[in-house]
Amino acid sequence: MKAVTKHGYWRQDDLAGRLHDNALAGTINGLYKAELIHRRAPWKTKESLEIATLEWVSWFNHHRLLEPIGYIPPAEAEANYYRHLAEQATIPA
Repeated sequence: MKAVTKHGYWRQDDLAGRLHDNALAGTINGLYKAELIHRRAPWKTKESLEIATLEWVSWFNHHRLLEPIGYIPPAEAEANYYRHLAEQATIPA
């Protein structure tokens, strides 16, 4: 069921009643499930799943190379962006 929020954004309720307002979040969740959850199932303990999730998130942010940003990890691209902003702010006008 779709509904419009008070700010005019569309949202979709899934069967569990959770809201998925962001297509990117849905894509990331799908990757997480395909690359980790389903590939390594069944999980013996909740703790082993938690540790594997933390490792996957670290890999996703700090080691995965992305072609659209020059084959560097997202965390490196973000650091470069903020370094560039800081350099621009220190250049006299």
